[in-house]
Amino acid sequence: MPGLRRDRLLTLLLLGALLSADLYFHLWPQVQRQLRPREGPRGCPCTGRASSPAPDLAAAASDPGTIVHNFSRAEPRTEPAGGSRSGSGSKLQALFVHPLYNVPEEPPLVGAEDSLLASQEALRYYRRKVARWNRRHKMYREQMNLTSLDPPLQLRLEASWVQFHLGINRHGLYSRSSPVVSKLLQDMRHFPTISADYSQDEKALLGACDCTQIVKPSGVHLKLVLRFSDFGKAMFKPMRQQRDEETPVDFFYFIDFQRHNAEIAAFHLDRILDFRRVPPTVGRLVNVTKEILEVTKNEILQSVFFVSPASNVCFFAKCPYMCKTEYAVCGNPHLLEGSLSAFLPSLNLAPRLSVPNPWIRSYTLAGKEEWEVNPLYCDTVKQIYPYNNSQRLLNVIDMAIFDFLIGNMDRHHYEMFTKFGDDGFLIHLDNARGFGQHSHDEISILSPLSQCCMIKKKTLLHLQLLAQADYRLSDVMRESLLEDRLSPVLTEPHLLALDRRLQTILRTVEGCIVAHGQQSVIVDGPVEQSAPDSGQANLTS
Repeated sequence: MPGLRRDRLLTLLLLGALLSADLYFHLWPQVQRQLRPREGPRGCPCTGRASSPAPDLAAAASDPGTIVHNFSRAEPRTEPAGGSRSGSGSKLQALFVHPLYNVPEEPPLVGAEDSLLASQEALRYYRRKVARWNRRHKMYREQMNLTSLDPPLQLRLEASWVQFHLGINRHGLYSRSSPVVSKLLQDMRHFPTISADYSQDEKALLGACDCTQIVKPSGVHLKLVLRFSDFGKAMFKPMRQQRDEETPVDFFYFIDFQRHNAEIAAFHLDRILDFRRVPPTVGRLVNVTKEILEVTKNEILQSVFFVSPASNVCFFAKCPYMCKTEYAVCGNPHLLEGSLSAFLPSLNLAPRLSVPNPWIRSYTLAGKEEWEVNPLYCDTVKQIYPYNNSQRLLNVIDMAIFDFLIGNMDRHHYEMFTKFGDDGFLIHLDNARGFGQHSHDEISILSPLSQCCMIKKKTLLHLQLLAQADYRLSDVMRESLLEDRLSPVLTEPHLLALDRRLQTILRTVEGCIVAHGQQSVIVDGPVEQSAPDSGQANLTS
């Protein structure tokens, strides 16, 4: 009996020691992390800057002028040029406080039907997504026999990507007065990544690439989906060309590289034009080893990484005809420039419609579409739903003006949220084939404008304002792009080309007015089926 009691005592002491060790080494550190005040993402070298905009947000809520100020710039850079923008000589700030950028938008937002998402439904959906990600991540760690003391992810309602999604409304992807965009750009610039994967369309191409296709699928472009520590997602497009490289004149538009700096510049131009139809996009130096290779669970993505003879870490696309190291992109030795475009809400929450562009190109080596040979093509388009009695045709012309400014010939489809109906705005996605040639203006991109001879009054007023010396488009673009960490995003010839192309647009409108009259050309409401035939203005190059 005494020996049995000693065994029980030893057993109790052993269990107590194990429990004490578990409390000290496992549970107590987690309690400490929960009690510790949040200071920003772990391992982020810019933590101080990541938490600094809070006073600005409070000021924005009380001062309308400050709201526009916050909206019109991202986080200031530390260079002297960045500091000078806060002075009275800033053309960009002067542009965003101009009355044209502060008039109430029509129609006014009156209720939940004008917002893209129902907030409570969206938050429930995102909580389920976070819980599912935590379960899968735990299973992956157990399968790989990995240990981690990091607590499960939590959905933060104040996260910038959540607020961005909840702020999408009938007028655009974000409001003029919203400070969320600057915060979202800052978060995408600084937050660490927790996963990397191929996009859904590239996954669909796995093993199905056809080498005989003239137009290659998107898998050749090395797009990756990166998820950040706040559970936000962004589309990553790595640098493929140097800033001063132009697209060779013998290249077809559908085999051109996708440029990361074009995505960044397109977002800034879209915001300056007051369209607000391009998702927020920012440049970032990504460590391809730590922020992609070490966080991806995709074995195929892991398999395309290699170290070059120059000791740089590289990776390439997985499509069969591009699985060659000469098509790879490489870090220096680990850091690689790229663009990060914020994801839109899931299609489960906000269905989108993908519509062929009426002015789609042939995407063949010699073929032509009807609009390229028929100057009266727009008269046919005007008789077809939904272009006969809605804002859709005017929105397509807006898109053509935007594409002409950036030199993008690859707008084969456009997308729009189904909730907002036929009059909803078009989303300007995939702008990476813009800014390829500064020395050439592709006038055919303006065919919707020159053939239909119609333009929104609001769009024309903005273009005319940006043609004035005090608000010159190249100057405000140059200043806006200084906010990005990859500045200079565009070379000076590309910036000057914007002014030249803007004048071409205004001359096209002027020719239309001469041919058809101002009332027929400048439209302030929906297109009517009884609109007079437009023909094509007799323009000079």
